[in-house]
Amino acid sequence: MSAKTLRIAGVTRTFPGQGRAAPTLALQPTDLVVQPGEFVAILGPSGCGKSTLLRIVAGLDQPTAGSVTLDGAAVRDPGPDRGMVFQSYTLFPWLTVAQNIRFGLAERGVPEAEQRAIVERFIARTGLRGFENHWPRQLSGGMQQRCALARALANDPEILLLDEPFGALDHQTRELMQELLLEIWEADRKTVLFVTHDIDEAIFLANRVVVMSARPGRIKAEVPVALPHPRDWTMKTTPGFAALKARLMGEIREEVRKAAAA
Repeated sequence: MSAKTLRIAGVTRTFPGQGRAAPTLALQPTDLVVQPGEFVAILGPSGCGKSTLLRIVAGLDQPTAGSVTLDGAAVRDPGPDRGMVFQSYTLFPWLTVAQNIRFGLAERGVPEAEQRAIVERFIARTGLRGFENHWPRQLSGGMQQRCALARALANDPEILLLDEPFGALDHQTRELMQELLLEIWEADRKTVLFVTHDIDEAIFLANRVVVMSARPGRIKAEVPVALPHPRDWTMKTTPGFAALKARLMGEIREEVRKAAAA
């Protein structure tokens, strides 16, 4: 696939109220451009609309106003040009690891031999060799998310969309998954839009961090991450990392205080 530019222009989202409740404005007008090969993290306090924005980009939700385009083509529905990984474990429980990874390829009618080669490649890249015929219930949380990542990448999407994919994992597994994702990105330079509420995670993974305000969400800052690649865990101990963390923590704490005072 040729690389495409993602443009989010004036996107807002209002959810209707239940009964007599007033509608809820989740997203104020939001503009964002993601260039091919960028790794952009969306960071913000809980409930600020960052997952809503990601679902709109995925075509799983519709904006109340504004538009999302890939190289000028409107995004209205889910499509193979966008691969999604959720926080919750979303593997098909009736399919094995290999069958889960193969699912999208089979749906697209990819030839059997090519399916097998792609599945084998991503099983190896995500450290799942030996677990090809296991059911999701037989896997740890980290292994399930590795499988979900392999399933998304196997379809070779233009953009990888990740909605707090490591949020339910223990600290050690989460850090290992961050390193795995970063290793894959450094090798492939796939365009990534990554939602998180973890400041360290955003800095370690991204080359740009978009900070959202408290609800109703808006983009209040865009912070470039000029740390060198390749990165490993020792990057988190450097003065440059600490300075970025202090800046982003200040941005987030300001929004949390505003939300508490509202």
